[in-house]
Amino acid sequence: MGCVVVWSVSLLIGVTAVAAAVAGTVARRRSRRPRPPSGLDAEVEANQWLVRLGAGLGPPDPRAWAGAGEDTARALARAAECHRAARARLAQARTAAEYAEVTRTARRGLDQLHKARRGLEGEAEQGRGGGGEKTSRRTATLHRAATTDRA
Repeated sequence: MGCVVVWSVSLLIGVTAVAAAVAGTVARRRSRRPRPPSGLDAEVEANQWLVRLGAGLGPPDPRAWAGAGEDTARALARAAECHRAARARLAQARTAAEYAEVTRTARRGLDQLHKARRGLEGEAEQGRGGGGEKTSRRTATLHRAATTDRA
């Protein structure tokens, strides 16, 4: 009978050790998987994109926007509308999915803003007979500053 008890205890210890090893392996693999962003991470990202869009809406030269062509003005209006919509959504967002929608809206606005800036650049070059190299360089620098992704 003593042999049976020793054998049972040994078997129980062995099974427990195998179960612990399997649980440890599973836990390690799960910790390596990329996790979806938390609500706080998503909120921070949404805020960053919204601030970037808002900063880009401030024209480098208000007179350039005033004399903009119809397509450029429409793109600028759509960018401003995206900014307004993203701001309103951000005020009500509570989940990571809602913050992701704010981010998408702000990025759509940035796309429209880039379109408007490209339109301004083209109009400036046409107004100068294509010789606006200095203006083109300045506009390209402004465009790069507005489009630089965060690290």
